[in-house]
Amino acid sequence: MSKKIGLKEAMSIGIGGMVGGGIFAVLGLAVSLAAGGTPIAFLFAGILALITSYSYVKLSMAFPDRGGTVKFVNKGFGKSIFSGAINNLLWVSYIIMLSLYASAFGYYAPNLLQIGGETIDFHIYASSIVFLATAINYYSIKVVGKIEAYAVIIKLIILLSFVVIGIYGLFGNPNLMQLSISNWEAPISILTGGMVIFVAYEGFELIANAAPDIKNPKRNIPRAYYYSVIFVILLYVIIACVTVGSLPFKEIATAQDYVLAEAAKPMLGKTGFTVITIAALISTFSAINASLYGGSRVSYEIAEDDELPHHLMSRLWNQPIGLLITAIATLVIANLLKLESISTVGSVGFLLIFSIVNYVGFRLNDTIKGNKIIPLIGFLLCLIALIIMIGQQYSSNRTGVIVATSVIVSCFLLEWIYKKTLSKMG
Repeated sequence: MSKKIGLKEAMSIGIGGMVGGGIFAVLGLAVSLAAGGTPIAFLFAGILALITSYSYVKLSMAFPDRGGTVKFVNKGFGKSIFSGAINNLLWVSYIIMLSLYASAFGYYAPNLLQIGGETIDFHIYASSIVFLATAINYYSIKVVGKIEAYAVIIKLIILLSFVVIGIYGLFGNPNLMQLSISNWEAPISILTGGMVIFVAYEGFELIANAAPDIKNPKRNIPRAYYYSVIFVILLYVIIACVTVGSLPFKEIATAQDYVLAEAAKPMLGKTGFTVITIAALISTFSAINASLYGGSRVSYEIAEDDELPHHLMSRLWNQPIGLLITAIATLVIANLLKLESISTVGSVGFLLIFSIVNYVGFRLNDTIKGNKIIPLIGFLLCLIALIIMIGQQYSSNRTGVIVATSVIVSCFLLEWIYKKTLSKMG
């Protein structure tokens, strides 16, 4: 029998999933797209996550299952080619997130120790951290859990300290004027910025996987989702304000890939830079650790539901074979794609998945006893945001859009081939 978890533990799953490597990886990217409107971009993305969390609350209470999102999609559409393709996309989106975290680690780590030049250092660090996390996952899942528990506390203490000292440091800082409306990009650019960095919020969906183990679910499941999402929205918006208000835009652009560490310099000098760099490394490492486990679980659940070959349920060194596939795919993507493209592909994947989960919430309204309007709004907003982002990014980041489209088409095509093969065999 599994151990029941309380509200605090459930919230730490949600907060830990969101405040992983996301904020460290995408903050500079958000500023490049939204400029002084970056806090608004984070607010846009957060509101979308909060609306979507309503559907997750209702579905988690009606269908508590360790399969989480996979099970919700299957409840809404049955075990069809469509649901199989969306669930495959969820697995691929996990891999994309892992690549994002590995890239962030690859950009931050050389600030502490350089080995052989910018490009070589990036590839060495981004690859090494994936190897290390994979080895830990194979060694012991208990160790993964322990690392997560400590990492959540460490990164939150450092980020909250950054926020408190940062707010104090804003007084009298001439860069504070960069937050004024005159320095905001056009509303469409701010919205695009919010959607490209939407990946920084996707981690709340991990609470769904823990739903069967949450004590007093009627009371604690809604609180776990809403409290963790609202907390992270506030945290991200304040971090964005502190960053934009502390550094000139030129410096933010120069240090785009490790901007949070750079933002600590005006307040705390080289020490602040080093502390935030260490926080980024701990956060991205713990996020890789947990997401590798989550990704392998997703592939296992999909195979269990006959939406991928049953070979994915087989074990290698006492772990699902999906763990090794997830790790190898992460290494390939992290070393081939640029950070902006990875972020775009991840955001496209999760916006589409969340629009589908919202639609399931709308469709199963009578079963889950929820408000019909909120999931419908979530579904429409996710789709509109997705379309706007693809349109905007097509001109500035065509690679990201092409990769994202190819991933979605491949998920549907592979599921169709697999289902056809099954029916011929059956």
